[in-house]
Amino acid sequence: MPKHKQKDESSSDSDSGPDDRAPVKKSKSETKQETSKSGGGDETSWILSKNRSARLTEFKGKWYVDIREFYTTNDGDNRPGRKGIMLTMEQWQKLKSHIDSIDDAIKRHV
Repeated sequence: MPKHKQKDESSSDSDSGPDDRAPVKKSKSETKQETSKSGGGDETSWILSKNRSARLTEFKGKWYVDIREFYTTNDGDNRPGRKGIMLTMEQWQKLKSHIDSIDDAIKRHV
């Protein structure tokens, strides 16, 4: 009976391996497409600091404000990193409506 359990564990390990790898490859190819699309439109990207920027992007027919950290590859290309947030237009409008309150809170606490 223990041999049967070991076979199940080894088969589940091999099953989960390729499943985990396939989405990673898929997301990398999507990232390349998004980078090449947004690379041409300098007017829709704003640098916030050395490795952070905000940009207006379209994805599946909807527009988003993407605030994200970027990293530079060995080839010198800038690629989006994991750290960031992509806001819908509704979320962006909501955030803009709170800017004055956020500024007031910063003045009180900082």
